[in-house]
Amino acid sequence: MSKYSSITHFLFLAFADMWELQLLHFWLFLGICLAALLGNGLIITAIACDHRLHTPMYFFLLNPSLPDLDSISTTVPKSMSDSLQNTMAISYWGCAAQVIFFLAT
Repeated sequence: MSKYSSITHFLFLAFADMWELQLLHFWLFLGICLAALLGNGLIITAIACDHRLHTPMYFFLLNPSLPDLDSISTTVPKSMSDSLQNTMAISYWGCAAQVIFFLAT
C-alpha cells in the first residue's frame, strides 16, 4: 500500500435520508435561487438601463449584486441536483472548480 493516497471524491452529509425531505430541499433551494437571481437581475438591469441611476449610491447597490449572482450560480445548482439524484459526492475536480469560481467573485 502506498504511503500517500489520492483523493478522488468528497462526500457530502445528507440533509435528510427521506426522499420527501430531499424534494423539499430541492424546491426550497430552487425558490431561494430564483428569488435571488430575479432580485439581483432586476437591480443590475435597472441601474444599467437608467442613466439617472449612475450615481455613487447606486454603484454601491450594484457591487453586492454581482458577486451574489456568481456565488448562487456556483454552489446551489450542485446541491439541488444532488438532492434530486440522491448522490452525496462531488469529484475532486468539481470541488476545485467550485472553489475557484466562488473565490473569483
